[in-house]
Amino acid sequence: MWGMWGMWSVWGLMMMLLMLVFWGLVIAGLAVGLRWLVSLARDPRRDRADAALDILRQRYARGEISREEFEAKQRDLA
Repeated sequence: MWGMWGMWSVWGLMMMLLMLVFWGLVIAGLAVGLRWLVSLARDPRRDRADAALDILRQRYARGEISREEFEAKQRDLA
């Protein structure tokens, strides 16, 4: 009865806008979720522990601490 022009009524335009908003929210949600997952994989606490072990190894290599002290501190950090 209305042919193709029925889609361009007020309701048709509103449905198209709502679909654009819906898909925009879906894509934004996926992007935020992916960014959150990537941030979980890169734990800053792990970076600090690795940095502390590097400092400990350097101090041991320079002879500032004994082997026993090195091993005790290494166990504390692990």
